[in-house]
Amino acid sequence: MPSSSASRTYRAVGVVLRTYKLGEADRIIVLLTREQGQVRAVAKGVRRTSSKFGSRLEPFMSVDLQLAHGRNLDVITQVETKGAYGYGIAADYASYTAATAIAETAERLTDIGETGGAQYALVVGAFSALSRNLHPSELILDSYLLRALATAGWAPSFTDCARCGAPGPHTAFSAPLGGAVCPACRPPGAASPSSATMDLLGALLTGDWAIADASDAGARREAAGLVSAYLQWHLERGVASLKYVERV
Repeated sequence: MPSSSASRTYRAVGVVLRTYKLGEADRIIVLLTREQGQVRAVAKGVRRTSSKFGSRLEPFMSVDLQLAHGRNLDVITQVETKGAYGYGIAADYASYTAATAIAETAERLTDIGETGGAQYALVVGAFSALSRNLHPSELILDSYLLRALATAGWAPSFTDCARCGAPGPHTAFSAPLGGAVCPACRPPGAASPSSATMDLLGALLTGDWAIADASDAGARREAAGLVSAYLQWHLERGVASLKYVERV
């Protein structure tokens, strides 16, 4: 018995991470969805000026989609905008580079077919904050990176020793060991960040924006380096987009 059209289509709420050209008029859209995790689908004719999808499938846009199952890639048949974050982000270079690094990280941390609810919420929250300039873009980025890694199972410690649990605060940081380390556990080559930097990292992880926004440029630069090292250690290679991010 042939399958019904309803069984060949499905709905998803997602955010556009990036796009690729396909043929003369189509694009492959990489989405992080709340229900299905990462989805790669074709938007037919989207590069034509007459496309009914218009700019709704540009990077950083939050959308409600209807898709049809395809042989190799699913096909997007309907799109409604939920959050037009791409417009505000594209208007500011610092926000754009931060959003690009967030999108690349989200694509690396998620898989096709897995529920993406928590990671989806983090990405949408970060894009929304960037589009409205709620906080400095580099702080939004670093907060997202720490929270995304924590959600993936790699939560860092910025107070107690990540190895033995000795109460902190401690004055050394080791990405391989999971963050702050006590003098007994400190490995050779561990970083020695300032207390202000450790306070900032803790604030970014927990969302304490009063502390984060009040941080100085030195703490932000040092925190960014530690976040990047922690991210690279767990992803096993760097996020290429990070090199374009504007820092204070």
